[in-house]
Amino acid sequence: MGGSACGTRWAAACTCLAWAPPGGRPPPDKDGPQRKKRKSEAAEVDKQLDILAIGTAVGSILLYSTVKGELQSKLDGGHDSRINCVRWHQDNCCLYSCSEDKHIVEWNTQTCKVKCKWKGDNSSVSSLCISPDGKMLLSAGRTIKLWDLETKEVYRHFTGHATSVSSLMFTTVKPMNENKPFDGITGLYFLSGAIHDRLLSVWQIRSDRKEKNAVMSFTVTDEPTFIDLTVSELKEEPVKLAVVCKDGQLHLFEHILNGYCKKPLTSNCTIQIATPGNDGDSTPKPVPILAAAFCTDKQSLLLVYGNTLQPIIEKVSLNTSESHICLIRDVQKALALKTDDAVTKVRTPVVNSDTKVLVPGIPGHSAAVKTPSSGKEKKKSKRKPGETEDSIEERLGALDIDVSKVKTPGGLPQTDSFAVLLVQGLESNDEDILNKVLSTRKETLIKNTVARMPIHAVIPLLHELTKRLQGNPYSASQMVRWLKFVFTLHASYLSTLPDLIPQLGMLYQLMESRVKTLQKLSRLHGRLFLLVTQVAASETVQDVTEVNQTAKLVYEDESSEEEGSDDEMIADKDSDENWDEDEEKEEQSDEQDMTVEKEMNGDSDLEPENESEEE
Repeated sequence: MGGSACGTRWAAACTCLAWAPPGGRPPPDKDGPQRKKRKSEAAEVDKQLDILAIGTAVGSILLYSTVKGELQSKLDGGHDSRINCVRWHQDNCCLYSCSEDKHIVEWNTQTCKVKCKWKGDNSSVSSLCISPDGKMLLSAGRTIKLWDLETKEVYRHFTGHATSVSSLMFTTVKPMNENKPFDGITGLYFLSGAIHDRLLSVWQIRSDRKEKNAVMSFTVTDEPTFIDLTVSELKEEPVKLAVVCKDGQLHLFEHILNGYCKKPLTSNCTIQIATPGNDGDSTPKPVPILAAAFCTDKQSLLLVYGNTLQPIIEKVSLNTSESHICLIRDVQKALALKTDDAVTKVRTPVVNSDTKVLVPGIPGHSAAVKTPSSGKEKKKSKRKPGETEDSIEERLGALDIDVSKVKTPGGLPQTDSFAVLLVQGLESNDEDILNKVLSTRKETLIKNTVARMPIHAVIPLLHELTKRLQGNPYSASQMVRWLKFVFTLHASYLSTLPDLIPQLGMLYQLMESRVKTLQKLSRLHGRLFLLVTQVAASETVQDVTEVNQTAKLVYEDESSEEEGSDDEMIADKDSDENWDEDEEKEEQSDEQDMTVEKEMNGDSDLEPENESEEE
């Protein structure tokens, strides 16, 4: 960019950019009166070689001319949120963009209007890539989708990554299997990388719809920040891949794409840059690599390293025979920031006794207004040479904000603040913050906190939970709730870590030992349960027999009231002999009744009570 371009200021933050393809935007359609302007059209094509499309955080796209150093046009009305990626079509004047608003927009850069807009995913669409023939579009959100640009319908689905995809690019332009007719897309391979993911996945577009998983993957040491590759045009030609990681290392891969490979592939060569370490300090210091790109001969690399404010670009020839290369470069003199000593001379402003001091504060918060508390002798227009000015501590005291008044409803922090507190506690290793967050017992709060925490904090959280599992049993039971949601919500991310086994070895051994102990405890619990139930059953049986001995069937006869045998009947009412005696007594009473009737000459109208009296 020229000097005027460097001095341009945008109204919104720039989030992504893309250079126009060779030839830039094509001339207007050769219809009507514009057909005569052939010379101006050719000049217009030459001028459009420098167009740069810039996506902003507010949803607009700027088309900038780097030669003129000015804004060419502005594309508005397509998105209402942050632009994540912009891609030019190589054959026509179309520009494709994706955003946080879940949509993909096809722009006509001649008219600066939306040509087509459709929903790309159920969440934010993070990356785009156009197929080599220009008829298909790859988009990445929660999943990776292949769209037909004519019908805007999904042609294929791919599973994608656990986190948002940061890069999408095709690695082949022709199918590997040349026996079948080529439809422009089937059989091609493409690469995808995601943030906080140390595996780069390679996918193959198959004719059937069954294969949705990656066919191979490349493993790196840290999150990839910049990727460049040489496209494979022949079946025997390997793909060369240069991956710059967040830790400042560069990994070089060289592999022939020939179908499925189960094991993740490691780099053929790793390049690092360090200082010589001979200027007063004998320890070499690493110099981060910022970016890398293959040259046209595919045998050399352009390395960008050093400070981001003043990077150094160097051409390096490739020698992949060595597995690790460390380049010694002296970059300490590349950038030196100077400080001005005159800044320390501070002039105290004149403060009148009637003046009120307004201090800065946060909207909605009350800050105390403090007036100068010194005497009148210190409030004169000029300060005497012997007097001392207010200290920095006294000046900063005017900026105090009463934090105790800032509380959420209910006095408890929300889920978002819980996630922020948890990350802060893990990064600073603050026991007070961790105890406050991890002591919560609400299942929904734990689930939401784990879901909203960033991916890079998952492993530190597991280490902290492992440490606490070895302590108090009450604390261990509480940590199990956190472990359950961490494994439930972040299992896909954990499965991508190449060194997961050594990282979680302690936790696995701890859980294994507790599970073995649980089996013994469960057996003991079962035996004790049997004993307790038998004892309880025997006690209940004894209680029932005692009660049954005191209350049983009682038989009473009306005619036996005066015979004096009531006590005998009550005492011996259970035996069979008593039943026989009762029958005999009934027969005797019947005989007596018959004799009485005979004596009374057949008078049978007497009451039973009178009968007993006569007897």
